[in-house]
Amino acid sequence: MLGLNHTSTSEFILVGFSAFPHLQLMLFLLFLLMYLFTLLGNLLIMATVWSERSLHTPMYLFLCALSVSEILYTVAIIPRMLADLLSAQRSIAFLACASQMFFSFSFGFTHSFLLTVMGYDRYVAICRPLRYNVLMSPRGGACLVGCSWAGGSVMGLVVTTAIFHLTFCGPSEIHHFFCHVPPLLKLACGDDVLVVAKGVGLVCITALLGCFLLILLSYAFIVAAILKIPSAEGRNKAFSTCASHVTVVVVHYGFASVIYLKPKGPQSLEGDTLMGITYTVLTPFLSPIIFSLRNKELKVAMVAVKKTFFATLFPQNC
Repeated sequence: MLGLNHTSTSEFILVGFSAFPHLQLMLFLLFLLMYLFTLLGNLLIMATVWSERSLHTPMYLFLCALSVSEILYTVAIIPRMLADLLSAQRSIAFLACASQMFFSFSFGFTHSFLLTVMGYDRYVAICRPLRYNVLMSPRGGACLVGCSWAGGSVMGLVVTTAIFHLTFCGPSEIHHFFCHVPPLLKLACGDDVLVVAKGVGLVCITALLGCFLLILLSYAFIVAAILKIPSAEGRNKAFSTCASHVTVVVVHYGFASVIYLKPKGPQSLEGDTLMGITYTVLTPFLSPIIFSLRNKELKVAMVAVKKTFFATLFPQNC
């Protein structure tokens, strides 16, 4: 599908957390609970938006799309990581490794593009309220979601094709818990490794920084518009509609900057593995919590959905 090279390497070994044998069971239980909470939290958000007609707006359409991307992103990485924590055999086939990289990058970049779209949605709602229904029509919202998914897929295809066209002729041990770009580049050989590494890095950083700058630009206009609102109540209401999105953006790009923009120097392979937890496990875990607690409309709707659910299960208690 990706036109991958056939190399002497038919499989890789995911070293993962093998450097911490005494912690693997504890890590398995911790990551399993966080993974289940991530799935349930995002599914609850989707069910709430689906069942509450008052939430059938572009903002919550984007939130549902974000929840779907987070679920698929974690499904691409965490189940395999959990299985490896309990297994002595950590080999992964060449094509399976390429598929994991494709899906993790696709859904990861889709997440970034959707956060950018959500920032644009808040900009239109606060700065161009009279044109909101035109600019954020159901068709327009669906188009933005579709473009985000298409953009994420293109990024995943570009990165995966570039990496797996390299020749892997060294040791087959990937010092990470999933098929990530930096540890795979260390296993590649040939004159084009440096060119591919710089090209992939430039593409990824450009896309992420582009999204971040667009979000910053949106909020620069939003803050300017909010400060012009005469009443304190109006300003607080406007800020509250952005609070959850801003918090998720800070968490998402904060962890990403620690990983991708850290200064070069002597690196600990175990340290890189542990730092990888922040953007594969911790960020998806925090996202539904932030949206559930910081978004008043969603919080109220979730309470109503929970009451209806328990009333259906236990009608005798109502």
